[in-house]
Amino acid sequence: MSRKRKRLKLRSGIKVALFIIAILIVIGIYGVDKYREYKYHQTYEYKLLEHNYSKEEVAIILDKLDDEKINKLLEVVYNENLCKFLNEKYFISNNLDRYLEYYKKNSKTEITKVVALVNTNRDRELYEDPKETDTSKDILMLINKYNYLSEDYVPENIVKVSNSYAYQGNSVRQDVLDAFIEMAKAAREEDIVLVINSSYRSYKDQDDIWKYRKQNYGIEKADQYAARAGHSEHQSGLAIDIAQYNSKEQDFENTEAFTWLENNAHKYGFILRFKKDAQDITGYAYESWHYRYLGKDVATRVHEENITYDEYYAYYIENN
Repeated sequence: MSRKRKRLKLRSGIKVALFIIAILIVIGIYGVDKYREYKYHQTYEYKLLEHNYSKEEVAIILDKLDDEKINKLLEVVYNENLCKFLNEKYFISNNLDRYLEYYKKNSKTEITKVVALVNTNRDRELYEDPKETDTSKDILMLINKYNYLSEDYVPENIVKVSNSYAYQGNSVRQDVLDAFIEMAKAAREEDIVLVINSSYRSYKDQDDIWKYRKQNYGIEKADQYAARAGHSEHQSGLAIDIAQYNSKEQDFENTEAFTWLENNAHKYGFILRFKKDAQDITGYAYESWHYRYLGKDVATRVHEENITYDEYYAYYIENN
């Protein structure tokens, strides 16, 4: 075979090889693309988009929810309100189903309000299946109509309050008294005399109060204005009712002391526990005189965020 024919044959073989390689590359690229497409179709992003959620909604869902909750979403139809809940400041993922269920029944309620109500268990009946208070939280323990102190619970370091700072017969935890004295001294510099009107009560004391109200006003009024035994903050030794000494005002809300406390109580570790217009959250009527000790840091945060302690506890403590 001549050299020329050999060269032509070699060139022809090279062309065939290059053609085959090109085909294999094309097939490989196509195969990779198909594989990538297949893998993408298995992602939550793709599945949520196919479920009619927008790209913006998908980004929120992937950021806020775990795999288990996303899988549940994919089992039901698209919910236009879902991301409204996910974007709420105090959103708790474990409460998602309860938010949606409550909103379905109460669609005129604002989303923010729904989150607050569900977080504080107000989607359930008061005193429904209450649990024992986690006293290991100490000054941050939650006592309300869903969390109770046992009948034999007595706080440590309960001390009597002298008549310089309280009406006769009052006692509180030592740390609460120290904070109150600091606060009372600051108020006196502005000619306001704060005095403790009511403080620690035993389980039996609270039971007697509630039964008296029930007997005289009925169970509905009793529950509105007094806690049942075990459900009162006063049993913890962390709550005090405050009055202004020698004030002529019948309503504490109208006193100079109340105005001063509104602006300053948190600086000493106290919050107004049962705020005005918050009965649907706390389960209690407004009490302008009832203050709860939480320590300066937490009291300041509750004050600055303008929320109830029930909301704070649900989001920052239980939700960790």
